[in-house]
Amino acid sequence: MTEFKHPEQTLKEFRLRLLIGAAAVFLFFLVLLVRLTWLQVINYDKYQSKAEDNRITIVPLVPNRGLILDRNRTVLTDNYSAYTLEITPSRVNHLDKLLDDLSKIVEITPLDKRRFKKLRFESKRFESIPIRTRLTDQEVARFAVQSYRFPGVEIRARLFRQYPFGEDAAHVLGYIGRISERDQNAIDDSDQSDNYRGTVYIGKDGLEKRYETELHGKTGFEEVETSAAGRAVRVLSRSPAIPGKNLILSLDIRLQEVAEKALEGKRGAVVALDPNTGDILAMVSRPSFDPNLFVEGIDSENWKALNESPDKPLLNRPLAGTYPPGSTFKPFMALAALEKGFRTPSYAIHDPGYFDFGERRFRDDKPGGHGLVDMYRSISESCDTYYYMLGSEMGIDVISDFMPQFGFGQKTGVDLDGERTGTLPSRAWKARQFKRPEAQRWYSGETISVAIGQGYNHYTPIQVAHAVGVLATGGLVAKPRLVTAYQNPVTGEITPKPLEDMHQLNLNPKNVEVIKNAMQGVVLDGTAKAVFAGVPYTLGGKTGTAQVFSLKEGEKYKASEVADRLKDHGWFVAFSPVEKPQIAIAVIVENGGFGAQAAAPVVKATLDEYWKIHPIPGQPAANPQGVNQ
Repeated sequence: MTEFKHPEQTLKEFRLRLLIGAAAVFLFFLVLLVRLTWLQVINYDKYQSKAEDNRITIVPLVPNRGLILDRNRTVLTDNYSAYTLEITPSRVNHLDKLLDDLSKIVEITPLDKRRFKKLRFESKRFESIPIRTRLTDQEVARFAVQSYRFPGVEIRARLFRQYPFGEDAAHVLGYIGRISERDQNAIDDSDQSDNYRGTVYIGKDGLEKRYETELHGKTGFEEVETSAAGRAVRVLSRSPAIPGKNLILSLDIRLQEVAEKALEGKRGAVVALDPNTGDILAMVSRPSFDPNLFVEGIDSENWKALNESPDKPLLNRPLAGTYPPGSTFKPFMALAALEKGFRTPSYAIHDPGYFDFGERRFRDDKPGGHGLVDMYRSISESCDTYYYMLGSEMGIDVISDFMPQFGFGQKTGVDLDGERTGTLPSRAWKARQFKRPEAQRWYSGETISVAIGQGYNHYTPIQVAHAVGVLATGGLVAKPRLVTAYQNPVTGEITPKPLEDMHQLNLNPKNVEVIKNAMQGVVLDGTAKAVFAGVPYTLGGKTGTAQVFSLKEGEKYKASEVADRLKDHGWFVAFSPVEKPQIAIAVIVENGGFGAQAAAPVVKATLDEYWKIHPIPGQPAANPQGVNQ
């Protein structure tokens, strides 16, 4: 039986369905409108920025690193451009196979592979790591033809640091290296992340590290419009990079090279400075190292050789090597005696060759003694007995109170990291140094060893050179420094760096002249007369021999029976000219023996060169090239 619906009922149902459909469509369009409003109106700025980010790429412009120049504007560190073959490990599936395939096109040595693995371990946060640097044009061309075969590998043009003088002044200049994760964390902590975008290298040691901020410069940026394929279309805006400043040093590389050569084959240090300004003229640490090894990442073999060598080539001896000063301490002891009223210049003692104190006999190095010894002979002939007696009378408190004004036991404040304080012994120092109460007590016999520059005395070569400079100028204290000025690499404008912390000690000029006269006697008729015979300049000096180990009671030191590394250190300190000192110098030769034999020739070679390139008072300068000084 057929069922018929009422027309009005059917129409009513149709209208209901139509109303529901219309409401659904309206609701859909309402949601769409709300969503479009949310995206296009409320969050317009946000998504506009994202769209711009997809269209615009910010490219960092790495600044050229500043150069380091000596006082005559000789370039000590240079930059050069070279092509580098780099790999982005995250884009490579089979790295070993890739390296094998690459080596068929571009020469890749086992050393390159070891360096690459080391850099990969240290530089996890970087996009690309060099596998070969300084590619030839032929190698660039060969790779370019087959580059499609090597995704994740590309050729880049980069600036590299170069140290043209190699090992000379390496401890002063330091070196740069690839930014490690530790370096990056330090950069982030100092809010310098933006300034190091795109930068691969950073100062690791020496002046390169100490003046990193000045040398690095300021990173620039380009806004580059890119296509959908990521290709650059045009540059929208550009903020140029500001190159790093050039550093102008007090160092004279000609003097440095002579001092380096004079110390070649030895372990030791040379520090020469201008006592009137504190400007360091030469600073040598031997043995040295080639900083060029570190620029591209030093390989494990070279690093092991440097790091494990018993000669410690990485140690900056002028700053971090501490040694007993030996007899170079005697002029300061003599000055203290004059200033504090313990001696007069003419006061003389009889030296039998020893000094008895309690149950111990302190021996002089000259069997039978020096006979009658006044202050002049005590310095010129380096009489130990004179200072045994003097130290016993003065006591440690007078010594430890007098010596700090010359910088003993204190950092000089030179503009390099890693300087050690050394040790100026005192009652307070010993109480801090030892734990057992009986060891904390100061014994009078210990003062006698201190008086001749032995015992607990330990100072750095730069401290000793600085102290000699203060004495030579009659008490002018000038803080040692290496950087004297900054140079704008674009305009050439030079901005001098002001002298710091210069002051005058309250010393009696007559007492100072007594000591300087006696030090001149060292080279005229004393322990170093043979070395400096006939030199055309005047100088004052002092030999020093520092014990490496203590002898037992009654035992006599015999160099021929002692192992090389247990032999005495040899010192020589000097200033020149005597009338108005322009240079003060300290040299130590580790295990070199008597200072006049080991260290004095190094001083002579350095002073000879200094007076070749500077005018000797009363004589024309031997500088035919007319080099700017």
